[in-house]
Amino acid sequence: MATVGRTTRATLIAPVALVLLAVGCAAPPADTPAAPGRAGTPVRFAEPLPPPAEPGVAPPVVGTPPGRVVAVGATPEGIVAGGPTRRVTVGVRQPDGLALLDADTAAVVGRVPLPGVLRHLQLAAPGGPVLVPSESANGLLRVALPEGRVTSQVMTGAMAHDATETAAGTVFVANEAGGSVSVVRDEQVVRRLTDVTQPAGLAPMGDRVGLIDVRENTLTVYDAATGDGVRELPAGDGPTHLVADRHGRMIATDTRGGRLIVFDPAGAPAEVGRVDLTGEPYGIAYDPVRDRLWVTATGANLLVGYDMTDPTPREVARIPTVRQPNTVAVDPDTGRLFVTGTADGVVQVVDGPIP
Repeated sequence: MATVGRTTRATLIAPVALVLLAVGCAAPPADTPAAPGRAGTPVRFAEPLPPPAEPGVAPPVVGTPPGRVVAVGATPEGIVAGGPTRRVTVGVRQPDGLALLDADTAAVVGRVPLPGVLRHLQLAAPGGPVLVPSESANGLLRVALPEGRVTSQVMTGAMAHDATETAAGTVFVANEAGGSVSVVRDEQVVRRLTDVTQPAGLAPMGDRVGLIDVRENTLTVYDAATGDGVRELPAGDGPTHLVADRHGRMIATDTRGGRLIVFDPAGAPAEVGRVDLTGEPYGIAYDPVRDRLWVTATGANLLVGYDMTDPTPREVARIPTVRQPNTVAVDPDTGRLFVTGTADGVVQVVDGPIP
């Protein structure tokens, strides 16, 4: 492939597949705008590839979920808890923007207008800023906390879907419809990685960055300093999102496959654990203070907690949620949980710490 830093694949490929791969890799994909939700023609795999996994369609809520429910705006999705700033930031639509909540009272204390739609948020550091990849604006914004001020905007590529910042300050942005990952330093795109088909979830760990490709159903591990690929691994039947824990591992939600898959990205990256979870696991957040992983089962209106002491997650809690819990955040100071009810325009707040 013409791309520098091609990853080492961790699976054997049949000879016929190698022929298809060689034909498909004649040139890298052009990073041109595409319709939201669609990636360009895959260059490394023969069609048809499976479509990207999506959250399960949630049934009506039965009973009253625990905690408080706060109205935040239409279609909330993408949420982070800012720790020291005591702000919870959630993406909303109609109009596109961010709602800022007080992490202690759960009151909406501010709103930030945005130039387009978002589905994912990450924090560059525990107190912010918030990294806001705008899918319809094709770029990355930084939003300072607690005031919610937009401090920069960088055009990265078609349908910027997720963004993560390394310890050295380099940002990787997954351009889902552009078939590329942009590497951003000092608010400039310094490299574009095209060894991907439909990039999505991202997470940093030490000197590595992990990327989920939702068409190839893989995890690719990159060198955080150079952007060179280290290794590509199978990541289930339909992975979507990725987080890192304090043990140096990365955990992916295999939404279509109904499981969580745990990887060690160090050295020669490898899978080290997995656990089944029905109900289309999708949203994921990690509490480094309590070593707890929280995952939403979108098709079941359920939030499931896991102890991450060992590589195989151990279930410790099940919490009924509001309808369509696409994303979740946890306040590391208190253990309080914030779950977006994407169908009804609300955020559910469950006080912690949860055992």
